[in-house]
Amino acid sequence: MLQVLERRSLLGFMALAAVAPVIFRDPYLLHVGIMVLIFAALASSLNLIVGYIGEFSLGHTVFFGMGAYLAALLTIRLGAPIWFLVPFAGVVAALIGLVIGGITLRLRGPFFVIVTLCFAEILRLVATNWIDLTNGPMGLAGIPKPFNQDKLAYYYLCWAILAAAVYLCYRFVYSSTGRAAVTVRENRYIAQSVGVQPFKYAMIAFVLGAFIAGVAGSLYAYYISFVGPEVFNFSFMISMILMVLIGGKGTLLGPLLGSLLVIFLEESLRGAQEFRLSLFGIIVMLIVLFMPRGIVGYIHQRVQAKKCSSDASATLKGGNLHASV
Repeated sequence: MLQVLERRSLLGFMALAAVAPVIFRDPYLLHVGIMVLIFAALASSLNLIVGYIGEFSLGHTVFFGMGAYLAALLTIRLGAPIWFLVPFAGVVAALIGLVIGGITLRLRGPFFVIVTLCFAEILRLVATNWIDLTNGPMGLAGIPKPFNQDKLAYYYLCWAILAAAVYLCYRFVYSSTGRAAVTVRENRYIAQSVGVQPFKYAMIAFVLGAFIAGVAGSLYAYYISFVGPEVFNFSFMISMILMVLIGGKGTLLGPLLGSLLVIFLEESLRGAQEFRLSLFGIIVMLIVLFMPRGIVGYIHQRVQAKKCSSDASATLKGGNLHASV
């Protein structure tokens, strides 16, 4: 039941995203749509770790930033084409995820959180100080935009990559591997007692999340046409966390809805720079208090409650009918 509902909601979201440029022709809205698609893929990748492994990573900007820097460097210095660099950035990010995951996934709780944050800070310092390679705080500007700066073509490229990312996440979640990862999230010791290896399944989710984040980073670099050390900043991490929490962690549709809401809120609050983080903080507190499972989690909860109520009514009606006979 839940799988069918989630599949239909994902197809509905992607279908609406596909026809959105036809309905909303404004170039600014097209720009917002591209950012939503890129961050939806990024939030989906983080959700694999936060929602399905159950570990709260604060270093996911490592993979996003590495994908962005790799695309920028190889495009500017070697002229590598986008069709090669987007998947290549994902593969390199996945390899980095394999190394980082091998270190951090052996830790739990606050130790995991702190060490992943440290990796992001280390790479930020490297990007800031390795001036010969990264141009330091000035960053890498002038990244050639593909499709002769045609935003509509770039929108559909991002749509196609998000569709592929959602498909990969869906296949993972509803496979035996994904179910094993959820079992580890719920209770590591019970999972071990039935032969599930927590480290193995957590590593698969971690590497898949790193791959998708690297691809999203390369798309971001091509679209913005600039990459600087700020891609490793905690502000990017805050945006990702908000998208996952507001939409609903542990759900596939949640990060997509969360990215849509957060990006539109950020654009709407550009004139209130001083208060933006405070407003986001208030929103997170309200979500945690009234919808701790996020928007999609709340909807799932209401659907399940309605189904249980209907089943109970049907059972009671059947019992009364049998008694009267």
